[in-house]
Amino acid sequence: MDTEGTFAPESWADARNRYESLGPTAQTVVREVTKAMAFDREEYESRVTSEVVETARQATFAETLSVTVGSVEEFETWRETFDGDVHVVGSDNVDRVAWHAGPEGAAVAATFQNEPEAAVATLRRVAFNRIYREELCEP
Repeated sequence: MDTEGTFAPESWADARNRYESLGPTAQTVVREVTKAMAFDREEYESRVTSEVVETARQATFAETLSVTVGSVEEFETWRETFDGDVHVVGSDNVDRVAWHAGPEGAAVAATFQNEPEAAVATLRRVAFNRIYREELCEP
């Protein structure tokens, strides 16, 4: 079993604090990317909206999430001790699983055969959308 990423919030307060703290980082990333793309002030002001910065914050948050990658057997052993709901995406006929447990007994998993990096990236998007989006993002 391997773990990718470092952030495994134990509470919604932990998740909210991290998400809020990433606002300035997202703004800096967007500003530096638009500089590299040679946006002038007018183009920057017309194209960089609050939604663009918010998307950067969401992606940054998701990319830091701790994801465990292991065999189906390792996942099933973990799942037996997990006290909560696990939403699993993917095929039942593969040998590997990536999973993330969020606050308050919510978890997601993605099965895969090859390409663990792709599975981890997919799982992080699934985790953000299924576990964190409603709680962290304003409607």
